[in-house]
Amino acid sequence: MPPLFTGVGVALVTLFDDDGRLDTAATADLAVQLTGLGMRAVLLAGTTGEAMSLTADERSALISAVRAAIPADIPVLAGTGAPTGAQAADLTTRAYDAGADAALVLSPPAVADPRAYFDRVAKAGNGRPLLAYHFPFAAAPGIPVEVLPDLPVSGLKDSSGDAGRLLDELEVFDRDIYVGATTVLTMGGAVGATGAILVLANAEPERCIAAFAGDGKAQVELAAPHRASMVGFPAGIKNLVAERFGVSAVARVGA
Repeated sequence: MPPLFTGVGVALVTLFDDDGRLDTAATADLAVQLTGLGMRAVLLAGTTGEAMSLTADERSALISAVRAAIPADIPVLAGTGAPTGAQAADLTTRAYDAGADAALVLSPPAVADPRAYFDRVAKAGNGRPLLAYHFPFAAAPGIPVEVLPDLPVSGLKDSSGDAGRLLDELEVFDRDIYVGATTVLTMGGAVGATGAILVLANAEPERCIAAFAGDGKAQVELAAPHRASMVGFPAGIKNLVAERFGVSAVARVGA
């Protein structure tokens, strides 16, 4: 199967108005601007998109608006991870119904072997593209490397930033692998990762593209904005996006 996409995609922030209401039009417009600057995929309702603050109807509205706004050859991914397989399966079905091209499924918290969880979500996906998501900071312990080949998924996003683990994944997992940590971006491109799905691409799309393509100078230049993006997450990245694109910096999470 061909990759879902290659190159750099953005884990899109979700924009809200001053009263904390979802602004689907502004979020879709931001997605249009970022795809115009070279983003090859748009992830909605992920950790960066404050998914835990969105209702099911808000998620669907967001997916539909962005899918309608950006070019057809740019895939829309939807975050659908949840504490249980039943919840994740329901979110996955809703995401595809709203127009998502693929689902990104965060592994469940406090589950050492998530194979049954991903089996349940894959049934809901009914053969459509599904990426597993390893991010132990958000849902520990994450996905053991030795379990990856058994998962019924088309690929993996790894946001751990663990360079050694990335090499292990490339050795045992022969499907799409997307880097999710800016700190290993240049390495990921050099060792053969399929692409990247990044928080910092909201504010630094050009340098993220350059770093993944092997520009070591761009990788170093991303260090300071990366640190700023993590301050009071998601406030830090939303402030950077507001400075770059003149959008609202309002966040629900942490407010």
